[in-house]
Amino acid sequence: MKLQDRVAIVTGSRRGIGKAIGIALAKEGASVVIADISQEDCQKVVGELESLGGRAIALKCDVSQQTEVQNLVTQTIGTFGKIDILVNNAMYTSFKPFVRISEEEWDHVIDVNLKGAFLCSQAAAKNMIKNGYGRIINIASVCSGGSGGMAPLLAHYTASKGGMKALSQAMAIELAVFGINVNAILPGTIDSGVLPDSIKASTLRLVPKGRLGRPEDIANMVVFLASQESDYITGSNVVIDGGISVI
Repeated sequence: MKLQDRVAIVTGSRRGIGKAIGIALAKEGASVVIADISQEDCQKVVGELESLGGRAIALKCDVSQQTEVQNLVTQTIGTFGKIDILVNNAMYTSFKPFVRISEEEWDHVIDVNLKGAFLCSQAAAKNMIKNGYGRIINIASVCSGGSGGMAPLLAHYTASKGGMKALSQAMAIELAVFGINVNAILPGTIDSGVLPDSIKASTLRLVPKGRLGRPEDIANMVVFLASQESDYITGSNVVIDGGISVI
């Protein structure tokens, strides 16, 4: 197993991409903390992991709140003794014309997607520095600029994910000396069960691979970036979009 004896936190992991990531990490031997805003939903995922022979705990966490993030880190270390892997997957968005995005909605998207990644990374990195090892993986988006994947009605989401990508590279520079790798994954359209049918249909026509992405497509890359196989990879933006961004 690639991740035997490793401890991973996955935010936003009660469903979709985050859940798939948690399952993939557990299958490779990692102890996994399933963290999201619903304790009940997180516990259901833990039940699935345990049925597969994995070791996991569920923790409620609103990543935009520093006290809850600190509790997440404290509880993880208290249960498993350390943090080796952090996957910043928690996100929120809505489809809204730029001129109709309210200040409150803008703040919420930025707080969850970008501030949340900052708070979780900072808190986890302190433990990783002590241990001289770490993997931080940020789930950004092709809708983050510079990769050909811009989309309408997502100005707030795009801004948050662009910031997340830049944050990943800044952290990679500072944390490399401590044995911590930081990388970003930029998914295209992933069919995780929450996309409107209209969005799926319009996107599918443009994807060279002829299908939408699956949560497992992202999870497989997370496992690679979390493992020793990626030891010399840091500061990278890995695009997983079926080729749509090169059109």
